[in-house]
Amino acid sequence: MFTTRPEIAGTFGVVTSTHWIASQVGMAVLERGGNAFDAAVAAGFTLQVAEPHLNGPGGDAPILLHDATAGTQHVVCGQGVAPDAATPERFAALGLDLVPGTGLLPAVVPGAFDAWCTLLREWGTWEFADVLAYALGYAEKGVHVVPRISATILHAQPLLEAWGTSAEVFLPGGEVPAPGSLLRRPALAATWERLCACAVGPNREARIDAVRNAFYRGFVAEAVDRYYRDTDVLDCSGRHHRGLLTGDDMARWAAPVEAPVGFDYHGHRLLKCGPWSQGPAFLQFLALAEGFDIGAMDPLGAEFVHVVVECLKLAFADREAYYGDPDFVQVPLGTLLSRAYNDERRRLVGEQASLELRPGHVPGFTPRVDHDAAGRAALLGNAGAGEPTVGRLGVVGGDTCHLDVIDRWGNMVSATPSGGWLHSSPVVPGLGFPLSTRGQMFWTQPGHPNSVQPRKRPRTTLSPSLVLRDGRAWMSLGTPGGEQQDQWQPILLLRMLHHRMGIQQAIDAPSFHTEHWPSSFWPRVARPGKVVLEGGTDASVLAALQARGHLAEIGEPWSEGRLSAARLEPDGQMFAGANPRGMQGYAVGR
Repeated sequence: MFTTRPEIAGTFGVVTSTHWIASQVGMAVLERGGNAFDAAVAAGFTLQVAEPHLNGPGGDAPILLHDATAGTQHVVCGQGVAPDAATPERFAALGLDLVPGTGLLPAVVPGAFDAWCTLLREWGTWEFADVLAYALGYAEKGVHVVPRISATILHAQPLLEAWGTSAEVFLPGGEVPAPGSLLRRPALAATWERLCACAVGPNREARIDAVRNAFYRGFVAEAVDRYYRDTDVLDCSGRHHRGLLTGDDMARWAAPVEAPVGFDYHGHRLLKCGPWSQGPAFLQFLALAEGFDIGAMDPLGAEFVHVVVECLKLAFADREAYYGDPDFVQVPLGTLLSRAYNDERRRLVGEQASLELRPGHVPGFTPRVDHDAAGRAALLGNAGAGEPTVGRLGVVGGDTCHLDVIDRWGNMVSATPSGGWLHSSPVVPGLGFPLSTRGQMFWTQPGHPNSVQPRKRPRTTLSPSLVLRDGRAWMSLGTPGGEQQDQWQPILLLRMLHHRMGIQQAIDAPSFHTEHWPSSFWPRVARPGKVVLEGGTDASVLAALQARGHLAEIGEPWSEGRLSAARLEPDGQMFAGANPRGMQGYAVGR
């Protein structure tokens, strides 16, 4: 099958990500003797500079890792929690039935920084200043501006100017940075330099802890506290609001380390983050899909698309009804991932497309789903659902990053950093970066598993993956894309396992997505039955799906999927691939 580029192969190490600079930074760390965890941290911080429209220092970063020495897998939860003041009653008092997608109100504790520091402290070998040096250099000297950065800033210019602090950073000299120019971040560089100066202690772990303390209990938290307490800013509600986040909220949070959730499928075990993410929906999809002869289907054909879409509808309906932070609500994952439950659910997959949102019934639980999302979609027109749709005043949708690393010892990292987008929240004065608006993913109505509560994690779409083969760590994968993350990843995995595609072949093959269920992002729209096929899909596939009742359409060429993945075979060979769409993602290795 034709591919846009070769699948990278090596025996020393591989790194793949959504930006070539981050991939090369990760490889540079491996070449200098760092392990996969050191490399992932360096690449993760670099992505914050290289892709400021897709993530930032104040964002989120769920991380899955395989520790080759111990033979264990772990989740570092870089998803920050809601402020103490964030309650359904508080939003009701403000006259809001949805958490806004922009501004200060949706801010949660920034999780990415502590997640990267935790990964470095517990599994890495380098000092904080050494892994940060690459990103710091780009912040000081400037990073190459890709066209999408310019387009994002241009569309968001009215809001950036209204916020003032953001215009100072992202509209240097009052102008939109031109594609191909260098964007410098002196305020961010100064913040990072100050954090590096805080790395004082008798050993590496103590020095990293000192940096974490400076961020969450020192000058960074103090700057956030001052700005959020004293400033009213415009958000997508059309009104000005003050933030809820405080320095105390930041001071009592640290990124937890958890066990992943897993499911066995055709000799492979897929590992995901817990139900504070949408990741388990991928696992339930596999439980549904294993009842079909996927290998007998054309991987580009209508039957494959139909079965995948209908199984996704059922898995994501259960996501809507039951998922939330398991520290606050009971999530019946045992039932949702059981074969008996999914054997029954699978009977709902018929020859025709379903246009309903159909969560299953779990004894002792009441499914709660949003039935107003389709109405909101009708009011808003036909704009596509992305991550996130953030509204008015020229604001455009943001997205996400991803990176995968495997080193010569067999350590493996899959991380999906996001949030803190340049166009979703104002830059905090003195810090040079905005905070995550992931709080928009909460519901404001009491009683829903994902209802907003103090110190609770919003149910995120960020969803890295690890795959074990015959009990051995085999592959790391992930993608940007919001709701599409656990659509494009299953498509890639099925095509690799059942149709013998390599990583790059599976990435390059035309993909698709559905917008059937409510989006996790403001304004939480749903488009029941809608399926978007990537441009280049055969017209006969479109016709066959429409005949089955899907509201299917052909999208733009090279528009579906932004996947990257890396795998390790028993003979020691490593392979990696990256997304050609958007001309940013690259895999490197040797």
